Amino acid sequence: MAKLSCERARRMDLVDYLASLGHHPQKINNYDYWYLSPLRTERTPSFKINRRQNNWFDHGMGKGGNLIDFGILYFNCSVSDLLQRLTLGGAPDFSFHQPTSFANEKKEDKIILLTTRQLTSPTLLDYIQKRRIPLEVARHFCEEVDFLLYGKKHTVIGFRNDTGGYELRSEHFKGSSSPKDVIFINNHTEQVSVFEGFFSFLSFVAATDHAVLLSNCLVLNSLSFFERCRPLMERHRQIQLFLDRDAAGSAHTQLSLNWNSSLYVDRSDFYQGHKDFNDWLISHHHTPKESHRKSKRL
Repeated sequence: MAKLSCERARRMDLVDYLASLGHHPQKINNYDYWYLSPLRTERTPSFKINRRQNNWFDHGMGKGGNLIDFGILYFNCSVSDLLQRLTLGGAPDFSFHQPTSFANEKKEDKIILLTTRQLTSPTLLDYIQKRRIPLEVARHFCEEVDFLLYGKKHTVIGFRNDTGGYELRSEHFKGSSSPKDVIFINNHTEQVSVFEGFFSFLSFVAATDHAVLLSNCLVLNSLSFFERCRPLMERHRQIQLFLDRDAAGSAHTQLSLNWNSSLYVDRSDFYQGHKDFNDWLISHHHTPKESHRKSKRL
């Protein structure tokens, strides 16, 4: 049996291929298929396949690509080994992606920001309350954002990054507009607190009202920015890490401790037993007084 070529492997339909591995989408928005990441453990789907483009992106890892890129990560193997595996697995029976040349469809793939304003949507306010973020905290750091995607208008919570892009969230949408970047909040202190996502940062503010003023804050928005931010982090005398307690977050925490264990401090024990800071906040349903008592540990 002739080994599958790279070109033919890249054209295999990713949705069909993931289904053959036992992974199925949690939700579908037009061409976007959202999965619990097959590459790591998570509770909220952040692994997306765009079926029209036939590519994938894992927002938690900050990595993406075609089927070959996925396969070598999934099986931890070489390209040659993956092609052999696909051949033995009967890959030619899968459907194949047919590239399209319609320029107008490509434009619809991009998030187009329309307007921003103060958070007022009852649906979004209800979602914020479900995440246990006080309204005044959400309104201080976030905005209500209208954007177009695939010709449809959406209204979501937006968290603006340092270069003008937005992290965009609602109960049924997770994405970002270009350019994707970090958020650095400079309170002119010698300590920095580092978070993977903005809901973890908002949870830190909600649970430790005074502590946010005692620390600079860095929201990565993707772990792919972690190493790039090392010079910024190491300008401080202490670096508090509030990364997710999953495989990717733990690996990056360990990486930083290997860099300098006296400079970097793992503070994720604060929400031990929970995936991240927000998961802890939701579980504890804290009143302001209870949160204040807990914040003394930070």
